[in-house]
Amino acid sequence: MNKFYTGFSVIFALVLTSCDSSNSEAPEPYGPIPSEEQLAWYDMEMNAFIHFTINTFTDKEWGYGDESPELFNPTNLDTDQWMSTLKDAGFSGAILTAKHHDGFALWPSEYTDHDIAASPYKDGKGDLVKEVSQSAKKYGLEFGVYLSPWDRNRADYGEPSYVDYYRDQVTELFTGYGPIFEMWFDGANGGDGYYGGANEERKIDRETYYNWPKTIAMAKEIQPQVLFFSDAGPDLRWVGNERGIGGETHWNTISTDTLYAGKSDIGDILQNGSPDGKNWVPAEVNTSIRPGWFYHASEDSLVRTPENLFELYLTSVGRGSTLLLNIPPDRRGLFHENDVAALQGFRKILDSVFATNLAEKATATARSYRGKMETFDAAKVLDGDAETYWATDDGVTTGSIELTWEAPQKLNYLVLQEYIKLGQRIAAFTVSVWEDGKWKEVQSQTTIGHKRILKLNGVETSKLKVDITESLACPLISTIEVY
Repeated sequence: MNKFYTGFSVIFALVLTSCDSSNSEAPEPYGPIPSEEQLAWYDMEMNAFIHFTINTFTDKEWGYGDESPELFNPTNLDTDQWMSTLKDAGFSGAILTAKHHDGFALWPSEYTDHDIAASPYKDGKGDLVKEVSQSAKKYGLEFGVYLSPWDRNRADYGEPSYVDYYRDQVTELFTGYGPIFEMWFDGANGGDGYYGGANEERKIDRETYYNWPKTIAMAKEIQPQVLFFSDAGPDLRWVGNERGIGGETHWNTISTDTLYAGKSDIGDILQNGSPDGKNWVPAEVNTSIRPGWFYHASEDSLVRTPENLFELYLTSVGRGSTLLLNIPPDRRGLFHENDVAALQGFRKILDSVFATNLAEKATATARSYRGKMETFDAAKVLDGDAETYWATDDGVTTGSIELTWEAPQKLNYLVLQEYIKLGQRIAAFTVSVWEDGKWKEVQSQTTIGHKRILKLNGVETSKLKVDITESLACPLISTIEVY
């Protein structure tokens, strides 16, 4: 062989070897990643909490446990009205308080007489859990349950036998009412109560009494897809407040080995998460449409306004979480007219604000993108495909994307989404607009996660830039929308 060609071949081979071919492929996952069920949960965006039980008829928030089942007697209950209202307002699921702290079960439980079968509702033949699950299915909504761990009615609360009773009721709910997308339980555990006639205070060891890992494993064996919510997960965590406010910094990752339902000294970690967390446990943002969680006629004039509900959307869904909004039926068994009107007004605002994506008329560019391959270029943030994304090379943890319009646009809201299937990465970013021949910074933020919505306050510009200034690994942006 000619010596020239031999030398050229060696040089060519060396050039190929020196290139990092990994940048022509998708990045490796970074840290914990979400499950398929968690990914679907993000896309639900808004779910309803439905607090309705004996407390509705006693005008209490927490029943004491000594209430007679005879009090539960809605006059015009219509679960189709609940679900059609939620569907029209843009909600994706509903979580029913199947049993609150007072211990009254909204289904005919085999394991207690303190249930709906002992009430006048449908002459003792009612099953509200079934009615809600069937109506949810009818209107295309997912169904979930809340089953309070605390029970102020049970004589054996605090004894091992109560935990068996609780698990028996979990089994009833998980085997008799179709698919359950989420089970919700909180940290209200122990205190004063009726306890089968013993008017006293009982305390438990919240960390060990319930043996939550065993209960959760039992439920997931029946329905593997279910997501469990509590202060510490294991699938969804409390955001740390009941005001509907998610963390401006929201890492979906925390380490759960030091957390458990009812623990009170966990600081800001519930709201903000931890960038080095070992578990993917996103925060769920919960609040009520009224000051209380159960219906009180005195609060009919205190229902949140549509504008306030939209702000809640921005501080929950717009901070990488979901919104769990409580809407309590009244004593008729209906969503009150004031609540319905607020939800309808809220939906009109959502439809109006997010009607026209101005980014569809823009061109996206980036100086740096992974492997200089079209697969990862800036155009992927505008293609409407959640499975494509802009990315940088491995080891490159900063970068920017510019959107350019042919003429100035009035911009009110910016929507950013990370490709979180490969982990959450972005730790800091800024947003700038082109003004008077130079860039003007209008936002400086931390995390993005599943979805981040930022106000741009009607600024007029022909160019917008998103600068990733800090990332735990090469950043991945799947979507940029502007409204």
